[in-house]
Order: sequence, then C-alpha cells, then structure tokens
Amino acid sequence: MTARPVRRIETDPEQVERDLVKLVLTLVELIRQLMERQAIRRAEGGDLADEQIEQIGLALMRLEEAMQKLQDHFGLDQADLNLDLGPLGTLLPETG
Repeated sequence: MTARPVRRIETDPEQVERDLVKLVLTLVELIRQLMERQAIRRAEGGDLADEQIEQIGLALMRLEEAMQKLQDHFGLDQADLNLDLGPLGTLLPETG
C-alpha cells in the first residue's frame, strides 16, 4: 500500500467564520419558518388562546429582527441562507 499524500485545505479565517455563521443562521431560519407554520396551523385550528397567539407572534417577530441584525452584521441576505440541495431544490421555500 502506498501512502496517500495529505491534502491541506487552504482557508481564509474570515471566510470560515462567515460560512459557519451562514450555516447556523440557515438552520435557525429553517426552524423559525417551521415554528411559524406550526403556530399558524394551531391558531387556525383553534388550539391557541388569543394571548398565546399574541405571545408567539411577538416571539417570532423578535427572532426575525435578531436574524436580520445578524445577517446585516455578517453581510448576508436571505438568499445566502437558502442552501441549494442539488436535485432536491433549495432548503428553504422561496419567499416572494
């Protein structure tokens, strides 16, 4: 057996940080969207009291604001968070 040469990955530390933030924000955005859809289904189904709907709505708005601040800080936009999964399409639904 011959030893395979070690391949080193050339990385820019700033790009690595940005890519990591991008991945984390993508996951948070996916969870936020799933929570929002679940809250809408529960509200439309009558499973939530008016006060609960108000609290969930406020929490989701604050999360969206925090996400926007982080995106602005790292120079990302919503499209940057939508990972392309090849033949499966994109991770997040397209928003208009």
